[in-house]
This record gives sequence, structure tokens and C-alpha cells, in this order.
Amino acid sequence: MMAPGRRTNLALLAVFAVALATGAGSFATGASAGRWVIWAHGIAGLGVLVLAPWKTRIARRGVARRRPGLSASLALAVLVVSAVVAGLAHSSGALRSIGPLTAMQVHVGAALVAVPLAVWHVIARPARPRPTDLSRRTLLRTGAFLGVSTTAYIAAEGLVRATGLPGGDRRFTGSFETGSFQPEAMPVTQWLNDAVPAIEADRWRLVVARMDGERSYDYGAFTRSDGAVRATLDCTGGWFAEQRWEGTWLSHLLGDADVGRSVLVRSVTGYQRRFPVSDADRLLLASRVGGTPLSAGHGFPLRLVTPGRRGFWWVKWIDRIEVDDTPWWWQPPFPLA
Repeated sequence: MMAPGRRTNLALLAVFAVALATGAGSFATGASAGRWVIWAHGIAGLGVLVLAPWKTRIARRGVARRRPGLSASLALAVLVVSAVVAGLAHSSGALRSIGPLTAMQVHVGAALVAVPLAVWHVIARPARPRPTDLSRRTLLRTGAFLGVSTTAYIAAEGLVRATGLPGGDRRFTGSFETGSFQPEAMPVTQWLNDAVPAIEADRWRLVVARMDGERSYDYGAFTRSDGAVRATLDCTGGWFAEQRWEGTWLSHLLGDADVGRSVLVRSVTGYQRRFPVSDADRLLLASRVGGTPLSAGHGFPLRLVTPGRRGFWWVKWIDRIEVDDTPWWWQPPFPLA
């Protein structure tokens, strides 16, 4: 189906690029309408395995010739294989952790480290496209390759369910249920270099900066909940939990703040995310979960609940909210710190 050589390298480059793009998309997908991104990511990942026999022949010739940069090429191969294997381990549930790391962390980490090596490999070992790559034969080969990769993905999913592996019960995002309706059993995680802060309720204040001025609220203003929602917190670390969250709808604090374009929600740690003002009536400032006040690890005294979004949007330990005319999308797609 795919002869060894230049076409195999081009196909691997395309598959790797699709896997990276859909991997990033998978992290951003929190609603079921985006499940096609996860499917595409799985198909691309298995596409690497489909191409492996042809690429192995090419690699053997390269190793025999001892070309410059061989060590970097071998490191790239190890990282790609590690990413694929860790991804399969996580999605099947056969291996949830590898030492102190989760399989998902190994999967993502290996893929990210592979990126600069892949860029170097493309520059050092160019496989330039040609007009003949758009021939009918090439298109048929591409279709056959996609068909085999898709079939492999469907077969793998069926095998996971048929064998009763834990991956058969994972959410469409790939996350595993952990601690639903049991807040005390829900993992405590935060983004990158954030740490759980020690916050004293009597000294904490929430500042809401609207277009018409600022207002400050103490913790007592949030001890009586006027809103509640059942929502699923789906962490990019590979777990999810559904809980009943109680608090105050963000729109109640903003009033006529729709004269602005976006709302910035900031944590005492400096972590922040920006949302469209039009979403304010769907965003809950939660002070309680499961009928009890939030724990420190889960965002005490106040955290954001954003149904349909992944966990990195659920800002914890909120101390400031700002309304302004900045577009909500004027921010990195994923927090940088």
C-alpha cells in the first residue's frame, strides 16, 4: 500500500502534524459536539503504527549509513513510540500511571519534546512534495491508508470494550471517572506551576471591576447560594468528576456589564482566563460543592464552574473579576503558567 521512501516520510510528517493539532484540540474539547477531534487524534495515532513497518526499513538503511544526526533521529523515534504507547495505555486503561507520572502526562510530554526534534528532522532530511504527489494513485493510497487507520481505531475501541478494560468506560474526552458526587474523592490538581494557597476567609475579598467602577465582596456574601448546577469537571490530566456546585451566577455580579466585551477571571495565584460577557449567565462562582464548602485544594473560597469547558477554564481561588473591551479570544488558547 505504501512503498518505503519519500512518500512514507511525507505521510508520517502529515500524520504527526494531524496528531499534534488534534491533540491540542482534544485538550480544548469539553462538549460532546467536539468528539470528532478525539476520534481524529486516535486515528492519527494509530496511523503511526500503520506506517511503522515501512518506516522501519528506511530507518535501518539510515542506521547502516551512520549519517550525521543519527542520535537525534533515534531520540525522535523513541519519543514518538513512547507517545503512541502511552496514549494506548491511557485510552485502554491498561496502565494509568508510570511511576510518579500518569500515562497521559507521558503521552503529552513525549509528544511535546518530540516537536523540536521533528522540526530538525524535516530540515535535515527534507522530503519535498512533488506535483506527482497529487496523482490519482497517490490519492487512492491516501484513502486506503486512512481506511486502514480508521479500521484499526474502531477495532482497538471494540477490543477495549470486549475485554472489559477500564478504557471502555472512559468519557468521550478520554478521561476516567474519579470521585463523582464525592467531592472528598475528587483529585486535587492545578495548572502547571500553581500551588494550593492558604487563604483566610475573614481576610479574603473579591474585587469586581465593572465598566462603571469597582466593588468589593467579602466571603459572607457567598455563604448563601442563589444558584446551583450539576456540571462535569473534566481535567486534562485524564480524569473527570460530576458534582453539584452551588454559588452565585456571575451575571448577578455584573449587572449591566454587557457594555464590555469580555470578563477576565483571576486567581490569587495570578492564573487567569477570559470569557465572553454573553456567557456570564452560564458561569457559576461556586463556594460549595456537594452541599459543603469548597476545600482549599478545590478552590476555597471561590472557584469558577464553566459547564462544557475543560478543567483549565475552571479558575480556582478567585480574587478579581474585570469587565473590559478586550475580545475574549485575546489570550493563549492554553494558559502559559
